[in-house]
Amino acid sequence: MSIFNYQPRTSHEVRIGNRPLGGDHPLRLQSMTTTATTDTEACVAQCKRIFDAGADYVRLTTQGVREAENLRAIRERLHADGYDRPLVADVHFNPDVADVAAAIVEKVRINPGNYVDPARKFKHLEYTDEEYAAELERLEARFRRLLAICRQHGTALRIGVNHGSLSDRIMSRYGDTPEGIVESCMEFLRVCQRDGFADVVVSIKASNTVVMVRSVRLLCHAMQEEGMDFPLHLGVTEAGEGEDGRIRSAAGIGALLADGIGDTLRVSLSEEPEQEVPVAYKLAAYVVRRAGHEFIPGTPAPAFDYLRPERRPTCPVLNIGGTNVPVVISVRLAGHPDGALGKTASRPENPEAVTENPVSRPVNSVSRPGKTGTATVRPDYVYCGAQLPDAAAREDFPYLVDAPAWTGEAGTYPVFTPETLLALSMNGAEAKFLFLSYPAMDDEVRACLRHHPEVVVIAQSDHANRQGELRALVHELWREQLTNPVVVFQHFSHPSDETEDLMLEAAAETGNLVFDGLLDGLMLCNLNTADGDAIAPQRVDDIAFGILQATRARTTRTEYISCPGCGRTLYDLQTAVARVKAATSHLVGLKIAVMGCIVNGPGEMADADYGYVGAARGKVSLYRGKLCVERNIPEAEAVERLLRLIEADGRG
Repeated sequence: MSIFNYQPRTSHEVRIGNRPLGGDHPLRLQSMTTTATTDTEACVAQCKRIFDAGADYVRLTTQGVREAENLRAIRERLHADGYDRPLVADVHFNPDVADVAAAIVEKVRINPGNYVDPARKFKHLEYTDEEYAAELERLEARFRRLLAICRQHGTALRIGVNHGSLSDRIMSRYGDTPEGIVESCMEFLRVCQRDGFADVVVSIKASNTVVMVRSVRLLCHAMQEEGMDFPLHLGVTEAGEGEDGRIRSAAGIGALLADGIGDTLRVSLSEEPEQEVPVAYKLAAYVVRRAGHEFIPGTPAPAFDYLRPERRPTCPVLNIGGTNVPVVISVRLAGHPDGALGKTASRPENPEAVTENPVSRPVNSVSRPGKTGTATVRPDYVYCGAQLPDAAAREDFPYLVDAPAWTGEAGTYPVFTPETLLALSMNGAEAKFLFLSYPAMDDEVRACLRHHPEVVVIAQSDHANRQGELRALVHELWREQLTNPVVVFQHFSHPSDETEDLMLEAAAETGNLVFDGLLDGLMLCNLNTADGDAIAPQRVDDIAFGILQATRARTTRTEYISCPGCGRTLYDLQTAVARVKAATSHLVGLKIAVMGCIVNGPGEMADADYGYVGAARGKVSLYRGKLCVERNIPEAEAVERLLRLIEADGRG
């Protein structure tokens, strides 16, 4: 694969009822019911809403044999009403349930962490090589029984690894690492390969986008090394709701889609499941429309490791670069003409560009993200273009102003373009900024940057694959051993009622640049549009901070890890998420998990400071990290008890 040019990864076709995926098929979209699988009426109604929103598949939780057997009634009712798309059974803890479901629905999902291994207890177990091999033999023997049933009934299989439910056996050998996540998956894929069973889809999910992206990259590499081309399902598990859930999903899923990875996806939101589908469509359609773009002749820096990336070494300028967290530069222009922000070199039109989106189905549903509920964070700098605000109108920010208008005032810094490099060399400011695109990177620019380490590059692109071209620019700086920090400038043009589009597109474009360690700051701009009022600059800044938080680059607000809910959920999840957020959103820097049940709870909460987990109907257990500290609290008291726990730890 090329990290600069979009090319879908090659995968083989997997038969899933009347909606095969992989191969040359379009990206498939899916969601999951939140109703009890024993409630036929509720499941049928919710499946219809999900399918009507445009989903290709609907997954239903299948805790026991009773739930598995009721899938037949649900399927028959849907078929009678003209809904014939595939259903997927979601199975944890009991391989016998998977056997039953495989004879009824088109696809079964199993979790390697709890298929034959017992539920994770977070105990450190010691295995000799012989004992470990014996466990693998036991796994293979039981798993082959399921493969035989799937083959008999034409049922596809999803091997779905969750970071939060790695088995203690895997943990004992690999630890809580991306390598362990990948090995948990590969153990099962090797059995499928030996058994000649090809109707398999693979997924690796985590609430931590860095872990999720790195693990999927490693998995693709591991499969290629062993001659496998199984298709991939993408998702960020426990992504949350509202703005948080959308940005986190777009950053993680979008980063992989931009590298051509992924055959089906789900955006997991703590909202009604049918609301997930239009978000998934928007995200997928935006990323894949870059297919057929003009070739980007980038060359990777020798020190860059795609599978285990580290941050590019830079020399700090002010508080930008070095070991500093990425900054946010706000764009607040007075009368600045649209599109005049730093000129990019022109390029010819590409007549062969693909304009049709290879996503399974357009969606007419409209989703609206909720706000995070947290206070607006002040940007680190403000770019004001060609005119510095009057002294009376200025706020307490360092200002960046176009070099011809810069007068040397304290707390202001000049911004140059390649056309004004001569003026840059003669300017005595302690820090300077330079708008730069990849096509404009010539010998004169290289010499200037080498001679002026006090220059911060503002990287920009108007390429159809802007992420690829921005990558190429930073890799060129790295290859030339130029250590100037890089602020990535992402520009869009959306009216105020398209805030969701802005956050999805900006997160998708920025994700890989953060995960690859190529970014020292983010400058997000939404230019004025003729279609309606522009999104307010303060709102745009909120989204920029949200992207940095979602990619674990900078923490400026409370982080929430919340599952989307399913038939296992033991309380009103959406209400609980809202109550927990309302009570804790002022606790900047804390990670709080709100989980519907115990399946992935403790594992995903190992990355959280505190957890709020469904324990029984109307009961909640509280966790500090992965340790349960209060059990079976009445739901009405749980939020107050959570606050008391946080305060008792001195973190309230």
